[in-house]
Amino acid sequence: MDPTSVKRGSGVSLWRQIEEQISDDIASGMIAPGSRLPTEHDLAERFNVNRHTVRRAMKGLEQEGLIRIEQGRGTFVHEHVIDYPVRRRTRFTENIMAQRRQPGGWVVLSERVKATSDVAEALDLEVGALVTLIRTIGEADGRPISIADHFFCAKRFPGMIDGFEESRSISKVLAQFGITDFFRKITRVTTRMPDNDESQLLSQPPNRPVLVAESINVDTEGKPVEYCLTRFAGDRVQLLFEPST
Repeated sequence: MDPTSVKRGSGVSLWRQIEEQISDDIASGMIAPGSRLPTEHDLAERFNVNRHTVRRAMKGLEQEGLIRIEQGRGTFVHEHVIDYPVRRRTRFTENIMAQRRQPGGWVVLSERVKATSDVAEALDLEVGALVTLIRTIGEADGRPISIADHFFCAKRFPGMIDGFEESRSISKVLAQFGITDFFRKITRVTTRMPDNDESQLLSQPPNRPVLVAESINVDTEGKPVEYCLTRFAGDRVQLLFEPST
């Protein structure tokens, strides 16, 4: 970013010149995807303009989808969107590693709750039956890309919470209960705007939509094992539906 290219009296507003220059640097690869831009104060000094001018340029870049502004963290160049395959067997860690990204995540909560009508229907239970809820944040290269609510029948899998806290793997915990393999029966995808908690957990602006994937996994006998409600950051993930293999 060369401040000498910002010219006063050129007929082009200063904020537009800054926006175009940063946009060109992103397009050329001079500023790499995922890079953190200098602070508003530093950019104002570099281009010898006031912070309001820089702020307007950043707003334009954000509206173009070139950058994201994360409150409390800074301003970042958008990365390439992750292709997240949805298959008969869909596993988060495998999907992220296949994209040459580092999978990660953490647990928001794990508790027993009463099944709502949607959860009960998906797991073939009575409304109000006890189910285990495990809410996780999925990350790629240290950035949150998903919030997943995993529901399991508490009676069928009584040690799910302790097992997951120890292994951090749903597949490994299910294997302890004799479920050595499970398959995706259905996936339903919708879009909506995130609520405040989702926006904070995904570190994304509240005006950016999330992809909501509602799925049911079954065992080899076709019995429901897991009902999952996943919210993906819509500007970081695109779902790729592939034929069963």
